[in-house]
Amino acid sequence: MASKQILSPLPGTFYRRPAPDQPPFKSEGDTVEVGDVVGLVEVMKSFHEVKADAAGTLGAFLIDDEDAVMAGQAIADLEG
Repeated sequence: MASKQILSPLPGTFYRRPAPDQPPFKSEGDTVEVGDVVGLVEVMKSFHEVKADAAGTLGAFLIDDEDAVMAGQAIADLEG
């Protein structure tokens, strides 16, 4: 089974949910299709969607919600 990583498109703060009172976009074990949103990266009050560029099963998030992230840093493992 091939493994791929979902990478951050920019530096900023990573969020797994669209808002604090809403459920996460995706959780470990969820099926992910190409283009599915798995989180947001916030840069200077502007939110950018992090989308999967491959289909598979979300293995694990490699960073925690609200952690700082760098451009190109792995956010999650995708199995598939």
